[in-house]
Amino acid sequence: MRISTHVLDTVRGVPAVGMSVSLERHDSPAQWRSLASAETDRDGRCSQLLPEGEPLSLGTYRLAFNTGSYYREQGMRCLYPIVLVTFIVQEGETDFHIPLLLSPHSYTTYRGS
Repeated sequence: MRISTHVLDTVRGVPAVGMSVSLERHDSPAQWRSLASAETDRDGRCSQLLPEGEPLSLGTYRLAFNTGSYYREQGMRCLYPIVLVTFIVQEGETDFHIPLLLSPHSYTTYRGS
């Protein structure tokens, strides 16, 4: 079981190194539970955000990317200071790779492999 991400800074054409990413699970209608946080490595990756021993249960999860801090460190302004990517884990699914293609004024995400 795995939840991973890869962040690419499409304006600079490089991996987004040192970006803070958090994983949360939607436990009740008004509550998200924090599961883990990490920083992207020199390749812009977080290879495993699901904590050891934490089951990948059916339900709704989200990744929170701290893009505001990342761009401040680059000396740039951005429109989206936090990018939230919400996804659903359904029956039979075990691995999620959620890449983020990022610029200061837009972003794209998809389910990778």
